[in-house]
Amino acid sequence: MSITHIETDQLREMSDKEGLIIQGCGGPLQEWVDGINDMLTESGILKNGSRFEDVYSFEHGNVTCLLFPFEDVDLHMGKLAMWRLQTHKEFYGTWLSDYVPNRLGGFIDESQYATDKPDCALIGEDGNIFNLIGIASHTLKRCGLTDQAKEMSSRVMSSGSYSEALGIIGEYVNITDAEHVREYRPSVVKKIKETKVAEPSDQLKQHKSQER
Repeated sequence: MSITHIETDQLREMSDKEGLIIQGCGGPLQEWVDGINDMLTESGILKNGSRFEDVYSFEHGNVTCLLFPFEDVDLHMGKLAMWRLQTHKEFYGTWLSDYVPNRLGGFIDESQYATDKPDCALIGEDGNIFNLIGIASHTLKRCGLTDQAKEMSSRVMSSGSYSEALGIIGEYVNITDAEHVREYRPSVVKKIKETKVAEPSDQLKQHKSQER
C-alpha cells in the first residue's frame, strides 16, 4: 500500500480517471487510508477483499486531501454514492470529476499539448516579415526542430506575397500571443515517426560495427 504526494496540476491531467476525494485529512495519512478502507469494507462498498492500495495525497487551500482512485478496486458504486452523501459533513467527500472543475478550473486536455507545432508569440510583434521569420525560426530551433526552421525560412523567402509567407509560417508554428504560449511537447505520432526514422540508422551503425 502506498500514498504518493502529487500536485494539483497532476489532478487536472486525470480527465480519463475517476476517484473519491476526502478533504481535510489531518494527522497521519496512513491512518486515514486504513480507516476509509475499513469503513468501506464494513459498509459492503469494497467487495471481495478489495482495498485501495495506491492512494494520492495533495494540498489545496492549506487543506490536505486524499484521492482514492477507482482503478483496480471492486466497488459497489451505488452504496459508495450513498455513503459519500451520508458522511459528507465528516469527510467532505467528492468525486474527482466534480472536484477538478469546481476547485481547480477544470481538466487539462492532453491533446492541446500534443502537437507537432510549437506555439510562437508573433501577435503584437513587429510585422516585418524578416522579423517574423527570425522569431519563428528561433522558436523551432529551441524546440529541437532545426530542419523545420531551415525549411520554413527557405519557403517563406520564395513565397510570392506577405499573406502567403504568413500562411507558410503558420504551417510550422501555432501563431499566438505571449500570454497563451504553451509548453511544446511532441505528439505521440511525431515520436513514433522519429523512432521509425532512427531505426534504419541504428541498424546501419550496428551492421558496420559487426563488419569491423
